[in-house]
Amino acid sequence: LVASSEAKKPKVARIEFYMHDVVGGSSPTAVQVAGRSSNVSNLDPIAAMFGSIFVMDNPLTVAPHMNSTLIGRAQGIYAMSSQYDEFSLLMTLTYNFVSGPYNGSSFSVVGRNPIMREVREMPIVGGTGMFRFARGYCLAKTYSTHQMDAVIGYNVTLVHY
Repeated sequence: LVASSEAKKPKVARIEFYMHDVVGGSSPTAVQVAGRSSNVSNLDPIAAMFGSIFVMDNPLTVAPHMNSTLIGRAQGIYAMSSQYDEFSLLMTLTYNFVSGPYNGSSFSVVGRNPIMREVREMPIVGGTGMFRFARGYCLAKTYSTHQMDAVIGYNVTLVHY
């Protein structure tokens, strides 16, 4: 073990990418694994989805189009966590990079995502590889939607060592 009298200085990484959340079609990237039956009646749409849980493995790309360069995958769970007023998710996700300057590194987000707001802020709670001990935040903004599918733009600020 080598002791160093000099502490590592924090670095800041700013990353932009797009996440493709595909719930419908023949090749979904997010699937519902728990929740209410689809025949719940007399409920508003927010209350009807409350308790639904999805597992996801969504592609991350450099541009909003699915055929743009793949840089990683967002893997984890999101749950419909609101019953009233505002449609929100509880996100527990790891964003894993598979190419580019961050290849082999990841960061994790745990937080509330009120998806109907124009811009949502969520906390970064850790990371691996070059993002070990990471902290920071990400701003998410919906780029496009089609039925339940969505393309989300992410602007990420990470402090790491």
